[in-house]
Amino acid sequence: MENWTQYIFLTLTLVFGIVMPVQAQSEQQSAKPVIEPDLERRNVRIDKIDTENFELGIFYGLQTIQDFGANDLYGIRGAYHATEDIFLEFTYGRSQGGKTTYERLSGGAPLLSKSEREYGFYSVDVGWNVFPGEVFLWDKFHFTSALYLVVGVGSTNFGGDDWFTVNVGAGYRILFTDYFAIHIDARDYLFDRDLFGIEETTNNVEFSFGTSFFF
Repeated sequence: MENWTQYIFLTLTLVFGIVMPVQAQSEQQSAKPVIEPDLERRNVRIDKIDTENFELGIFYGLQTIQDFGANDLYGIRGAYHATEDIFLEFTYGRSQGGKTTYERLSGGAPLLSKSEREYGFYSVDVGWNVFPGEVFLWDKFHFTSALYLVVGVGSTNFGGDDWFTVNVGAGYRILFTDYFAIHIDARDYLFDRDLFGIEETTNNVEFSFGTSFFF
């Protein structure tokens, strides 16, 4: 009996002698603080979003008036760029009609007075930037550009009367900075008139060059 008692005592002593140091070592390891990297906080500068969606400009060119030749054209345009592809535009322009072929050949009395030859129009258009891209000059400079289409309605004052007008056209825009651009435009203004007693649909084509500013 005494031998069994000694055997049990030695066994317990051996077990506790192994377990206790291992447990103590585990507690010491868990007590060590977690190493956190010393990271320096960086201040990131975020560029402001470009919000220059309004455009205002002037243009000059040539206006053909069916049966009345071609004359100088000048005017103003304003636009609101709703998205990168779609914009709304307002145009006002003035020109003057010349003599008809009949007036030049007959040498008779003019068909219209000087004031009736004054040509003025306005239109409200919707534009679509069909092919936005870039223009490269001398492999050093590049500028944002866009080929666009426009369609709209308005009114034309000519021959002493106002005529409902539909216009279609295309243009090319180059932005030299984020606020300055140049335009090249070609547009056809169509309206029905009856100046000579017969109603006819006329095509009155504009070719113009313009500059504009975004704000």
